[in-house]
Amino acid sequence: MYPFPVPLAGHAHLRLIAHVQIMDRYLTLCQMMSGKPVVLVERHVLPDNVAADTSIPDAPAAHIAIITMNRPEARNALNADLSEALPTVISTCNAEPGLQAIVLTGADPAFCAGFDLRDVGGGKKRGANVHPGYWGALPPTAVPIIGAINGAAITGGLEIALACDFLIASERAFFADTHAKVGMVPGWGLTIALPRLIGTGRARRMSLTAEKIDAATARDWGLVTEVVPHSELLDRALTLATLIGTNHAGAVHEIRKIYDAVAPLGDSDEAYAFENAAARAWAQQRFGASSTDRAQSGGA
Repeated sequence: MYPFPVPLAGHAHLRLIAHVQIMDRYLTLCQMMSGKPVVLVERHVLPDNVAADTSIPDAPAAHIAIITMNRPEARNALNADLSEALPTVISTCNAEPGLQAIVLTGADPAFCAGFDLRDVGGGKKRGANVHPGYWGALPPTAVPIIGAINGAAITGGLEIALACDFLIASERAFFADTHAKVGMVPGWGLTIALPRLIGTGRARRMSLTAEKIDAATARDWGLVTEVVPHSELLDRALTLATLIGTNHAGAVHEIRKIYDAVAPLGDSDEAYAFENAAARAWAQQRFGASSTDRAQSGGA
């Protein structure tokens, strides 16, 4: 039995139903009480020599969580259940000892087609829209999230993709912002995050025309970092996640914090000053006063 069960107390519509060992991977199904699985969590345990902290006796196994949105019949559209389950599962996985990275994907044929308009039209989303306490589509995590875009990433699905640290895409992937087409406006940070990646003109073009862009165009524009054959997508994502797992976990966490902090500052003295101060503080924490001069110059 895998040593890190997923506690879902306080979320009555979810329950842990099984741990199934598959080679060196472990599958957890977070299932609706009705029997419909809306989110799958698979744990890939890294080799013992990867990200091992030998200074801690019985340290938890280093592992990667693969989280899959699982409403394939609806192209993984966000109904009320999936909208609640996804951030819950991400936060729960994030709290697991030994977690090095998260890979987020969708059950074929889509990544996520946005909000389920049948829920919106049927009134299931009416009432108080309680702010979750963070900005964006996904909750904050201590580990990186790699978006493995296997198909359509549309509107809310595009915003979920933008909340990842970086994206890789299958050749079948495509992207669109159809908020204007359906008479909505983005609220998960699309107008901030998208232009940072592809430029203001291209971002406005996507939002105002609602046109689709294919995987190759997304790569050329800088929205995704790599396009791979569909059958190789998850393996490639796991390779990248494993590379993250070979690094110093504390440094990975600190570097992500710096990227987030300087993002709104642009190429300014304030941004450079923030990074340098963070580097000096980190060097002081890890190595003591003798390393602060090295950090000041940006040296490793």
